[in-house]
Amino acid sequence: MAKLCLNSPLLLLHQYPIHFNNHILHLNSPPFLRPHQNPIFLFNSYSSSSIRARPYFTINALHSNDPLKGSVKVGRNESYQQWDSLTAKFSAAANIPFLLLQMPQIILNARNLMAGNNTALSAVPWLGMLTSLLGNLSLLSYFAKKKEKEAMVVQTLGVVSTYVVIVQLALAETMPLPYFLATSVVVVSGLVLNFLNYFGLLNAGIWRFWEDFITVGGLAVLPQIMWSTFVPYIPNSILPGATAFVIAVLAVTMARSGKLSEEAIEFVGGISGWTATLLFMWMPISQLWTNYLNPENMKGLSAFSILLAMIGNGLLLPRALLVRDFMWFIGSSWATLFYGYGNIACLRFLNIISNEFFLAATVGLVSWIGVTLWRDSVVHGYKSPLDSIHDLVSGSRR
Repeated sequence: MAKLCLNSPLLLLHQYPIHFNNHILHLNSPPFLRPHQNPIFLFNSYSSSSIRARPYFTINALHSNDPLKGSVKVGRNESYQQWDSLTAKFSAAANIPFLLLQMPQIILNARNLMAGNNTALSAVPWLGMLTSLLGNLSLLSYFAKKKEKEAMVVQTLGVVSTYVVIVQLALAETMPLPYFLATSVVVVSGLVLNFLNYFGLLNAGIWRFWEDFITVGGLAVLPQIMWSTFVPYIPNSILPGATAFVIAVLAVTMARSGKLSEEAIEFVGGISGWTATLLFMWMPISQLWTNYLNPENMKGLSAFSILLAMIGNGLLLPRALLVRDFMWFIGSSWATLFYGYGNIACLRFLNIISNEFFLAATVGLVSWIGVTLWRDSVVHGYKSPLDSIHDLVSGSRR
């Protein structure tokens, strides 16, 4: 979850040995980066043409903000290359269920708009759509820096499809015009900046500003959404979001001014990627909480849509595991198990779906996870799939 930014200085390379499976490898590693290159997401991307290809083996620590971690070339066999190519195709294929997931809402909104039934669109919460949009933009920046183009396409599709719904809400006047205009500026700016950065065409100062914006926005939104889930059982308040906003601004300001330790700067650098992931992870919790409070409302849930969400996130798991991206793997796993399978289990418990549907979803999910773990362990030469999980969590490779 590494490629050299065009804005990076020429780095002096130091040779040092590393022991790997009883063999000594000599690796090149840059000893330093300029202060302005401290990443805001978990990893920096690289854009040097000499290392645009995916790394042979990617080694990531759980809290790694260091872009230099993750490109240890120890040679890869044909089996690894095939699985690398296949997992990239799985990530790209995830666009299909995600697109099908959003299209029914877009079509329904269009029909209501053409029929003059603008009030029907008020059932779609524009604040929830805006939150989802911010999450997609944050993850788009994260994957753009990692040069994971298939995952970038997934997030870009999420941004564009969500924005289409927001446009429809603005046309129906269910979303205030000032908020829509501000959202439009953020969306257009975010898409342009991310793709300029991906191709190494963006000024470092502009990118740092965008990273800071995403960090502050994500950290402010996450606790507010978590708090709002349990209203009216707790008082309705903007205090969680406002407090987090102030903390985020102070943290970013101090990090940029060099008043924090390297460990603290690294922590601030990981905030935006993790807040986006935690935001998406919170969505199934919110849905399951709603199911618990109002089980009769589950009849309005589409089992097919939930299945599509489970499939889309499940298709991302092999790639996230292969590149040892802990954050990506946790987010996709959580959505697959809790939002997808969790809701399917609730539907079965309430006898809304058939035994056959539930059994097919269960067998399919268990088989897919099993194949993912088994295949990853095979291409790395491990005796047990648990070794792959150990690598993912610890950031080491045995």
